[in-house]
Amino acid sequence: MNTQKLLSYLRQCIQQYNMIENGDRIAVGLSGGKDSMTLLYGMKHLQRFYPNPFDLIAIYVDLGIPVSNNAVVSEKILSEYCKELDVPFYTVHTDIYQITFEERKEKNPCSLCAKMRKGALNDKALELNCNKIAYAHHKDDFIETSLMSLLFEGHYYCFPPVTRLDRTGLTVIRPMLYIDEIEVTGFAKRHKLPVITNPCPADGVTKRQEVKEFIEKSATQFPDIRKNLNSALLNYFKE
Repeated sequence: MNTQKLLSYLRQCIQQYNMIENGDRIAVGLSGGKDSMTLLYGMKHLQRFYPNPFDLIAIYVDLGIPVSNNAVVSEKILSEYCKELDVPFYTVHTDIYQITFEERKEKNPCSLCAKMRKGALNDKALELNCNKIAYAHHKDDFIETSLMSLLFEGHYYCFPPVTRLDRTGLTVIRPMLYIDEIEVTGFAKRHKLPVITNPCPADGVTKRQEVKEFIEKSATQFPDIRKNLNSALLNYFKE
């Protein structure tokens, strides 16, 4: 996937779900992974010609993971990346790792971690006068989330492309709905984005990873599984 194709995907999704309006101030949640790095790159390039002018900033939530020098290195890499893109960069330092893994010793830490991380991101976005937050969920994330809901909770649900947070007044947008994860991976490599390895001890051993592997195995018997799950998801959003 080249830059032109990335911008085409983003623009299609943003216009389809009316994600950006005149004067929006949008915070991109920047984790350092391939997804958020690609989203920030695309949003910055889109900003230059999108008909509705908007401001753009990046926020990094440091989880406080006790890996030697990890936070310092990550923050420096992300700060330099944002400087190259001419995007204001901010860091929020937290004790999320300590609370989740050391104090509460969560067996399934992802849910609590995600909730606390979103809370920290929302608070910083409000402090910086943002009215919208952009998450880097791609097509596979949407598919996996809908299947996780079905398998583990017994009902069909997925986070929508646009979510209004009534408590804060913020709006969450997810402009990468139309982009496959494999395309994001290729884009990050092609453009040599400074992707940071995830230091979280739960990375790769989550329920999401189990569902990802389930879909991959199922595709050998049902080649259209991703296509059909995505179609069902898009119809769900329409309804």
